[in-house]
Order: sequence, then C-alpha cells, then structure tokens
Amino acid sequence: MGPPEHLLPPRDARSGSLAASAGIRMETVLFLLACLWGVANSAPIRLVSGPSRCAGRLEVLWKRQWGTVCDDRWDLSDAMVVCRQLNCGEALSAPGSAHFGQGTGYIWLDDMNCTGTEADLSACRTRPWGEHNCNHGEDAGVVCSEIKKAVKLQLVNGSSRCAGRVEVLYGQQWGTVCDDNWDIFDAEVVCRQLGCGTALSAPSSAYFGRGPDPIWLDDVICKGTEAALSECSAKPWGSHNCVHGEDAGVVCSGFAEPAPLRLVDGLTHCSGRVEVFYGQRWGTVCDDDWDLVEAEVVCRQLGCGKALLATHGAYFGQGSGPIWLDDVSCAGTEAALSQCRATPWGSHNCGHREDAGVVCTGFAELLPVRLVNGSSNCSGRVEVFHEQQWGTVCDDSWDLTDAQVVCRQLGCGTVVSAPGSARFGQGTGRIWLDDVNCAGAETILTDCRAKPWGDHNCNHGEDAGVECSGIVEPAPVRLVNGPNHCAGRVEVFHDQQWGTVCDDGWDTADANVVCRQLGCGAALSAPGSAHFGQGPDPIWLDDVNCSGNEAALSECRAQSWGSHNCKHGEDAGVVCSDIPRIAPLRLMNGPNRCSGRVEVFYGQQWGTVCDDSWDISDAEVVCQQLGCGRALSTPVSAYFGEGSGPIWLDDVNCTGTETALSKCETALWGVHNCSHGEDAGVVCLGIVEPAPIRLVNGPNHCAGRVEVFHDQQWGTVCDDGWDTADANVVCRQLGCGAALSAPGSAHFGQGPDPIWLDDVNCSGNEAALSECRAQSWGSHNCKHGEDAGVVCSGTPEVPPLRLVNGPTRCAGRVEVFHSQQWGTICDDSWDLSDAAVVCQQLGCGTAMSAPGSAYFGQGFGRIWLDDVKCSGREAALSECAARPWGAHNCNHGEDAGVVCSGGI
Repeated sequence: MGPPEHLLPPRDARSGSLAASAGIRMETVLFLLACLWGVANSAPIRLVSGPSRCAGRLEVLWKRQWGTVCDDRWDLSDAMVVCRQLNCGEALSAPGSAHFGQGTGYIWLDDMNCTGTEADLSACRTRPWGEHNCNHGEDAGVVCSEIKKAVKLQLVNGSSRCAGRVEVLYGQQWGTVCDDNWDIFDAEVVCRQLGCGTALSAPSSAYFGRGPDPIWLDDVICKGTEAALSECSAKPWGSHNCVHGEDAGVVCSGFAEPAPLRLVDGLTHCSGRVEVFYGQRWGTVCDDDWDLVEAEVVCRQLGCGKALLATHGAYFGQGSGPIWLDDVSCAGTEAALSQCRATPWGSHNCGHREDAGVVCTGFAELLPVRLVNGSSNCSGRVEVFHEQQWGTVCDDSWDLTDAQVVCRQLGCGTVVSAPGSARFGQGTGRIWLDDVNCAGAETILTDCRAKPWGDHNCNHGEDAGVECSGIVEPAPVRLVNGPNHCAGRVEVFHDQQWGTVCDDGWDTADANVVCRQLGCGAALSAPGSAHFGQGPDPIWLDDVNCSGNEAALSECRAQSWGSHNCKHGEDAGVVCSDIPRIAPLRLMNGPNRCSGRVEVFYGQQWGTVCDDSWDISDAEVVCQQLGCGRALSTPVSAYFGEGSGPIWLDDVNCTGTETALSKCETALWGVHNCSHGEDAGVVCLGIVEPAPIRLVNGPNHCAGRVEVFHDQQWGTVCDDGWDTADANVVCRQLGCGAALSAPGSAHFGQGPDPIWLDDVNCSGNEAALSECRAQSWGSHNCKHGEDAGVVCSGTPEVPPLRLVNGPTRCAGRVEVFHSQQWGTICDDSWDLSDAAVVCQQLGCGTAMSAPGSAYFGQGFGRIWLDDVKCSGREAALSECAARPWGAHNCNHGEDAGVVCSGGI
C-alpha cells in the first residue's frame, strides 16, 4: 500500500518526461525521509501565554523566528517530549484549538508524531518546516506538572533493600518495570538513586517474582549517568507491550561508601594522576569531560585545598590496570569523586594515554563558613562545615572581634553587629563551636581559640549571628543576544569566565537589579526559558532572590556560585526600559588626565579596551568625550601599563564623530580574544586644568585677597595691570556674581610667598583666571604689598550634596556637585564633625557615624575634596576648611560616607 495521498507532492499534469517523473519521485523520497527522520537539528522551544513557564501555547524557534505548532494529531506523547525538553516534569494535558490564545507569524510544524521517548521535539516525526494545512485557531498547547521530581523507587522480594524487583511510585501507586532493553546501565541508575552502591546485575524475566499491576515503564534506556530512573528515556507512563513475567530486577553492591582516591607520580601528595580504589584494585580515571569541577572534588576529598589544574593526556604518566571511571560529571559540591555522575564502573572507551590528573594547592582547604537566614549573603546565622556536616556556633563569649573574622573570611567587608540568642533563627543538627575567642587578626574562624569540635553547653536558642557591611566587589553582568545592550540573556562574570543565570525563581525584582547595575533604567520583563537563546557553560547562578534594592546582581541571595539544577534551556533574560547610557571613561597611568590607558566603566566595574583595530578615530572619540581636545596618538600593547579586571571592549570601530566610546561599533561587552598586554591607550592634546583660586581675609568667601593654587602651593597675584575685567573672571570662577571692585596694594593684607602671577590681562570672558594672559608662573617684579584683591557682588553658591548607595537618603557615600560634575570626598581627616555638617545641610538630623574606606562602595569620576576639617557649626560643607577643589592624594577606596539620624 502506498503512502497517503496527502503526503505526496502534487502531480504536475504538464510534465510527462522521465526526468520530471524522477524529479517527483526524488521529491517524494526526500519528503518521506523528512517525515520519518523528523527535524534534523534541535530547535529551541517555549510555552507562551500560560500561567507559568511550564504551561502555554507551544512555540518553536526556526530561522531566527518563533512560530507555532498545529494541533493535528497532537496528543500526550507529543506533550511529554515538550515537558521533558523544558525540564518541566510530566505532561498533564495536550490542549489544542488555541487553548492558550492564537499565535502570530509562522506555523512551523504540523502532524507531529512523537513516541514520547524522544529527547526533544525535533527528534519526532513531522512534516517539513513550515508545511501545514492549519490556521492559528489550531495552535497546540501543553500543560506540564511543572516540577520534575525524582520518582520514588523500591526493590521488592530480594535479600535486602538493595536487591529485588524494581518498583516505581507514580500516580500514588506502585508499579513494575518491563525488562525490554533492561541492562546494567539502567540498574546502575537504580542503585545510585537508592544509595545502594553500584550495580552487580540486572536480572530480568521476573527473577524476583511477578509484581502486581500496573506496569509503569517499558523500553527504559539509561546512559548510566542519570541521578534517577525517571530521568532516563522510556515509553510514556503506563504504555507497554509486556506482562509481569517480564518484570525487571536489580542487584546492587549494597553500600555507597566513597571510593578511596590517591594521586600518583606527582611532585607532592596533592598532585598527580588520579587513581580510585574499587573491586579491591586501584585504577585510573579517563579524561573525557574532565575539568576543574571534577578536580575540585578530588582536591576536597583528599584535603588538598583548591584545584589549580585538571590535566589531560596522561600528564603524570600512564597508569596500569583497570580504567575505572569515564565521562565523570560532577556538580562540584560532592564530598567524593565516586558520588559524581559517571559511566558504570569499568565502562569506558579510553586508553591509559587519556588518564586524568589533578594539581591542587596542596594544603587543607579553609574551613567553609556561611551565613544563613539573613537579608543577604553577608548577614545571618553563622554555620561552619565540619565532618561533612554544617553546624552552628554558640554565642557564649561571641563578640564583634569574632564576627569581624567571619566578615573577613567571607569577603563581606567590616562587621556591623554580632547578635546572639538565635537572632537569625535556630539552626538544626550539630553545634560545632563554643567559647570562640578571636584576637581579631585571624583570616579564618577556625584559627581562633575555641572548645574542641562539638564540645559545648548550649542549645540552638544560643546560635551566634553576624551582620557585615556587605561590601563585596560586584560581579560584572552583561546582556547578550538582544536587540541592544539593555535587553538579552543575562550573563555574569565570575572566576574569569562568563556564565548564565538559571530562571528558577527569576522575576522582575531580579531583573530590576540587572537593569540598575547596567544603567539601563527599569525592568520591563524578566523572560526565562532561554528567550534570548541558550548560552554556553557554566551556569553560574540559580534560585536568585533579589529584594530589588541591591546595587548589583551578585549582592542578591542565590545558590553558591556554580550550584544549580538547571539546563541552558532555562537561561534567564532581561528587557530594560532604557537604551544604554553613555559609559564613563578615564585615562590611567599617564602623565596627566588627558593621556593614559583607556578604561571604561560598565556593570559597576572599571575595565580596559583591547587594542585590536584601535586607531586615531577611536582615540578621537575618547579625547572628545573627556574634553581633552584632539587625539595626538594611539599607543597600544599596554604602553601605559597593564590594567586589571575585565577587558570590556574589543574590535572598537569608531567613525570619529560619535559623542562617546560606548556608541561606537564594537564586540559585545566582555567578549574579546585579548590579554591585558594589549590594553589600548590614548594621548590627547589636552585642555589645561583650571588652577583653583580663593579669596582670603575678606568678610566672606566672595571678597578678599586673590590666591591661586599651583604646583601644590597657594600663592598671590600681583596688582600690576589688575582691573575689573580680571576681577570679573575671578568672581565668575567662584560663582560669586559680578565684580564690584578690584582693589590692589594688599587691601586685604599681605599674603605669603610665592607670588604666582603678574601682569594678568583678562578679556573678561575666560572661565578661569589661569586662562588669562600673564607672565609665566612665578615670574614677577612685585612684593606682597602689591597683592591683588577682589570684591564680588554675590555670596558663594552652596554646592549641592547627596548621599549615594545607602539604605536611605540620609545614609551613604558623600558626593558633592562642582563644575557641573558629581564627585566624592576623601576620608583623610573625615570625622563626626564633618559628618554633622553634611547631615545638617541635607536636613537629615544629627550624625551617627562617619565611615570611610568606601564603606558604601567606591564612587567614580572626580574626587573633589580632601582633608576636610569642619568645626561642626558650618551651614554647608563648602564652608569647611579643605584642600582646593580637586586637589587630593586619594583613590576611590577612600571615599567618605555618612550615616545621619534622619534615615533611621
């Protein structure tokens, strides 16, 4: 019998030639092959317009465009494949007739015919892409069970709980497994799931007796690496062609003790070829898929610190005897290598020339510490990891000194408080430490004096806690594969590598933090399910839970780095409201602010620019953005020294007319093939920085003897040729209105040496006195009896202040607005008197504290003030004594902060 008529291409009545017939036959063959083999390449899918990511209208991505699937022949077997592919558990229903609303655009697939065992939808039989006889009123949908939990197992009628007939619990009922295709790989998964060691045999034909109905599974095919039998491919639940005389069984080794390890032929006991002890023999591990995650588990199991290298190709020489493990895949959190997924013991496709090795740091790893139940990763109940178990710390003698050690060990800044009495809730399990007594200089908690492990006279109502300031270097983020830099797949930079974020729990609050960190406005949506395409390994973050107020994604609560239960089909995305803002620039390590290594600020972190394609057009944009005149040269190869941190931009291609470097064509942020030895630089013509001035010995800041700051020293101005035009420039520079008079002859008293300027001749339009024509600096024929003065019409404008990055508007990093630019204040000499003036100026009550050392995070741009010395009675910070604007010897690690009572 031939194929159904609707599967054949239409016959061309006009073509009667043999060639035409052959062409039709070839088209028919190709068409049928497409139907039989399904779609050749795996295509992303998603569920849209439903109540969750695991229910909705099915859409598939093909030729860069999402389209729907027709409901012709659509059933639960097809839906089962969709749910499996999306990691959404079991299929509950397969609604058609546009149950979740009609889609738009293409209808990509029709006449789907899945068996239910396929790994993804593209493996099912179907018509060719785009061929259908449907409309969007027939769009197919899926409802999945949402959470894919491991189905419970038991072994029945055997000699122990680790041998017997395999039974699985599904739909609240125990049922058996058919022995079709049942083998040692399937049995290995059963033994692993039950914690029964390794599989010894996989008996069939109801070896352990016939079970009762139902028969739940048939044609089970496991790779041997799955964590649960329900992760293996199989027919849909309850679909089989078996009787109970075919019930499958398993015999396991009966224990799951970690297999001993050793490192052989290395320079120390913490480096060498990895060997594992199994079946009373030492054997090697194959290097297929061997990487730092697996090496980390080996180093931890041996007490050898962190992993430095995961070597391949028998780097430490070829072993002998069996090759015990292959395709090892660790999550990184396992306590032993034998707990990682792998092929069954002794099953491999390797030779000893592929023996895996490890190089560890070579010392016992610092004891893990964590803070639990707090508002962030830097506050909570203190827990320590000992003997493979987390336990708490008793609050006897617990104080700020002990808490500071915890904050330091976790990289969480300085201690804020050390609460006891289970302030963050009572823990469970062991109380590991009591009577902790730190000196304060220790780098880890276990260096402090305490009672022996587990020796205490406490209960969990005395669990100790810690609150740290939480200043941690934010991890850079970027958005990839979107229409602009403010929309796309979320990627985060950690451990020198970009990775994705899992969409478990991902919502608008999390997306808002990403948008804020990137300067991209507010979040419009937080799409999951790899809406912007699947990213590469690793998956860095899972179960992200932001309050929405964090400054960076890495400040949000989440699983530890790299710990997840996700696939890249769950990569999280973000769509922000704004277009990308202009990224700030700076030039570092040059002789002045207009020459040096180019650095750009993105994702709350400064990074460099690679010199690939770097030319004078690119440099022109940098110089223009910084107000540094024309570009003179474009030194490459880290001419101004190698930077650190991320390399943000590569392959920059500016036309020269852009207003900012971030508007030029470039590779994606953070994507490059460079090292810091290729950091780009710029030399600009430069605009001379205006020399600061002040008026001294007058009735207010807008009248007095003129003094100018040059070469790190204040000096006077000679009155030769001094007139109202010159005085007008002084008044304008100080924001003091117009000049009323320009007295000479030391009208406001004689100043000290040096005399910096003479024969000053301003047109009156200059922005600063140092722009006027005059003798060269220090060249004059005057005495201090000729010191020039000025009387201006106005009083000085009070420069605006703000507090940034704090919990309220009355606490944060102090920033002051000067010369049309916000800048920070250095913490040299910064104290409560200075903070009191800030709080008063902002209407924030009294000063509670004056933290320095960038307590509220590092600012960027100018550092406007240093060595501020207020009496506490000033009405504004600008009235306090300080160095001239912009004169300092600080970096942003010394930014001053304030906490006022008004925000509490």
